[in-house]
Amino acid sequence: MKQRIRIFATVARSLVFVPALSSGLAATPMIMVSAEAATASKLGDLQAFRKIVVDTSMLVEKGDLVAAKARIKDLETSWDDAEPSLKPRAAAEWHKVDKAIDRALAALRAGVPDAAACKQSLSELLAMMDSGGNS
Repeated sequence: MKQRIRIFATVARSLVFVPALSSGLAATPMIMVSAEAATASKLGDLQAFRKIVVDTSMLVEKGDLVAAKARIKDLETSWDDAEPSLKPRAAAEWHKVDKAIDRALAALRAGVPDAAACKQSLSELLAMMDSGGNS
C-alpha cells in the first residue's frame, strides 16, 4: 500500500495542469505529462527548459503573444547557454529539440503571429522535449 501511495505521489508531482482558456473549456484542465514522467532523456533533465515552454504556452492561451514572445527568448538563451553540456551527450537528439525550438521561435516572432500556429509549435516542442528528442 505504501508503495502505491509513493507511486501515485510521484505521478501527481510530475503533472502540470494548463487551463484550456481559449477553447471555451476554462474549467477543464489540459494535462501535460512532464519530462520527469516521460522516458528518460539522453540529454538529461530538461525540466527548466520545459517550464519555459509551459509558461509560454499559457501566455499564448491567454492571447498575450507579446509576453509569449518575450518568454520564449528565455528558452532560446538558456538552451544556447546549455549547448556545450547537452549536445555532447546526444547530438542527434539535441538537434531535434533545437529544430523544434527554432520552429516555436519562428511562430512567435512572425510579423503577425498566428495563435494557432504558436500553439501547435509549442505543443510539438513539448512532445519533443518529453521524448528527449526521440520523436
